[in-house]
Amino acid sequence: MNSLLCQRGSLLRTLHSSRLCSRLPSQLYFKRWNSKSTTEKLKAADPAKTIDLPSFPAENIRNFSIIAHIDHGKSTLADRLLELTKTISASGSNKQVLDKLKVERERGITVKAQTVSMFYNYKGKDYLLNLIDTPGHVDFSYEVSRSLAACQGTLLLVDAAQGIQAQTVANFYLAFGEGLEIIPILNKIDLPGAEPERVKQQIESAFELETDAILQISAKSGINIDQVLPNVIEKIPPPVAFKDRAFRGLLFDSWYDKYVGVVCMLGVKDGVLLKGDKVVSAYSGTKYEITEVGIMHPEQVPTGYLHAGQVGYIVCGMKSASEAHIGDTFHHLGQTVEVLPGFQPAQSMVFAGIFPVDTNDFRKLDENIKKLTLNDASVSVHKETSHALGQGWRLGFLGTLHMDVFRQRLENEYDANIIVTQPTVPYKITYKDGSSRLVRNPSEFPDSEERSFKVAKLQEPMVNATLIFPEEYMGKLIELCGSRRGEQLEYVFVDQTRVMMKYRLPLAEVVTDFYDELKSRSSGYASFDYEEAGYEDSDLVKMTVLLNSKPVDALSIILHKSQTDLVGRDWVKRLKGVIQRQLFDVSIQTALGGKIIARETVQAMRKNVTAKCYGGDVSRKMKLLQKQKEGKKRMKMIGNVELPQKAFYDFMDKSKS
Repeated sequence: MNSLLCQRGSLLRTLHSSRLCSRLPSQLYFKRWNSKSTTEKLKAADPAKTIDLPSFPAENIRNFSIIAHIDHGKSTLADRLLELTKTISASGSNKQVLDKLKVERERGITVKAQTVSMFYNYKGKDYLLNLIDTPGHVDFSYEVSRSLAACQGTLLLVDAAQGIQAQTVANFYLAFGEGLEIIPILNKIDLPGAEPERVKQQIESAFELETDAILQISAKSGINIDQVLPNVIEKIPPPVAFKDRAFRGLLFDSWYDKYVGVVCMLGVKDGVLLKGDKVVSAYSGTKYEITEVGIMHPEQVPTGYLHAGQVGYIVCGMKSASEAHIGDTFHHLGQTVEVLPGFQPAQSMVFAGIFPVDTNDFRKLDENIKKLTLNDASVSVHKETSHALGQGWRLGFLGTLHMDVFRQRLENEYDANIIVTQPTVPYKITYKDGSSRLVRNPSEFPDSEERSFKVAKLQEPMVNATLIFPEEYMGKLIELCGSRRGEQLEYVFVDQTRVMMKYRLPLAEVVTDFYDELKSRSSGYASFDYEEAGYEDSDLVKMTVLLNSKPVDALSIILHKSQTDLVGRDWVKRLKGVIQRQLFDVSIQTALGGKIIARETVQAMRKNVTAKCYGGDVSRKMKLLQKQKEGKKRMKMIGNVELPQKAFYDFMDKSKS
């Protein structure tokens, strides 16, 4: 009987384990599938579809991107092209299919360039079209420049209602500098306020492009969309590639996948790459084995093959984010090749400190920042320590929107709880011995004694700003630029009603709330773009915040001497609103060295010590009050005022102030 029961139990266990094993692959697949974005789940390519990449020679390949000002319809046009080529289903509503990040969907902007491969039959020939959808905001111009390096041509999209705007001009010159074929396209021609003829004249006068046969489309309603890809095939040249040479691939993008590690996007310049090949990084010399190779269609589709002229992704067992170097050249193991020219590293324009709210999260946040910078190579990272906030990082960004998006991505994708300090710009200090250095943190700024004896001059970064706006707002915007220490360089009329004005401005004035002020004063009609313009001598000072005469290092700031009174008074008022009352008076001061600029006092909490006195001589009450006063004085001498992190967070959040 017992043996029978044992056999039955063994049989049940075997059946249970076999069922479990049969379920495991589907559970694993479900887990992988469940990790994808909603867009990928709905629009995924047919897994049964076979893709024969060897049948697409270089002359049947076109690599192109879409560039435009923010909100001119790049992502919508990309959606329509994906539908036209049957890369995604045309049924249902496809909105921002290539905008895969949560922050992109919430804000309605593109912050990350995305690559997608499409197949299109034109005049009986099959073509492989690699499209890169690029961001439109000035803060993400590094993404645009990297995307253009992997292309042979670009579609310059212009809103038929708004016309040429600042980032349209900037993106045109980026593409022109790369020597790309530029195809201008008018979008949103079905809008009631569209003026195609006026915008055509703008394009002709600003860019000297032929506009006789310019494409006029509406990406939203699908008007003339079928004419876009024939123009791409006819006007954009195929990539210059040699399939019979040794393999060379340019790494131009990467991201982190929690299942397979680092995924790299490669533009194959020469040769053939197969699954199982062993490759070497020219930058680090590290050897890898290709475990997966494929194309984005619109998400990862393994093909096992890539050849010269094609763009695709590889998985090669990279586990560390630091191994993927943007601009790196990959080649086969044992072969010597000429390294491809990489990318100019992005120059950080704005620096801010990032600290975990809970210091126990430091290690976890360190890993998360490494993974996120893998996906955004333009962020520079240096560790730093603050007396008020503990261990953290000093990160460099391309602008304040870039900084805000990075913060939001940390919170959305990694559930990080962080504090971001006041943004600063890099200042240049030149010493009397001829040496110089950049200061990115107010704590590194020289004190008054060092300035007197060692420092020859202080310089701040300048930018050349381009503003395009309707003529009626000229007075308000000249006043705005003048109040930000701007110097007018030129202004010209783009057409009868729109003005393009160029100003030289200090970068420190641009990174605060200049963009918000610009939109406010122009009713949202003004567009803005800027580029670096070197350094200029400036009268810079370091303002510190004192709590009961003790400096708070996290609230130090470098600014122009003319602004110290205004900023100093504003800061003490805002701090008074966020610091809790103590059992003693708390004095809040802003100071330049030994000179106090402004002061506010948070009154002490007082116990009513005279409550027990019912009548009697007044000297009894005075005696009790004097005793309390002496106690408060002693408490203030030994009391330590610390700015709690919540108060610091509220102070940094301007919306609460």
